Amino acid sequence: MGGYPPYAGFTEFAIALGVILSAIVSLLGTSSRKRMIASGEARMQDLAEMTGLLDPKEVLAAFGPPDMGRVWRNVTLVDIRRARGPLGWLMSSDIVDYTCMAAVTVALLFDHKLLPLLLLGALAVQVGGWIASTRVPK
Repeated sequence: MGGYPPYAGFTEFAIALGVILSAIVSLLGTSSRKRMIASGEARMQDLAEMTGLLDPKEVLAAFGPPDMGRVWRNVTLVDIRRARGPLGWLMSSDIVDYTCMAAVTVALLFDHKLLPLLLLGALAVQVGGWIASTRVPK
């Protein structure tokens, strides 16, 4: 991407830092949701973000009704993996976040004319995940 001499590389580094921080925050949120599901305290928001099912009716169709405390105690991580759609992968997949972090590392360590595109692709994936997560039912 370049730029003028005092700022050459600044844009790449700023994008890389943003992608790394976004991926770390996403990994922390995904870890928290996995812990809630594994302990039998899955809420609508947890299930929606992990699966990508943004309509509450779809969540109810996939996992059945919650108990009286509005939590799903019988849902496992295997059930989540079976019901996961493309938005679920985008919002809460460890593989996607680690891949974005690896892409940033490669883009910063090596010099090739196509690596800024890899960096922008990682940025697009992270921004897409955050935008999609704003539609998760509360």
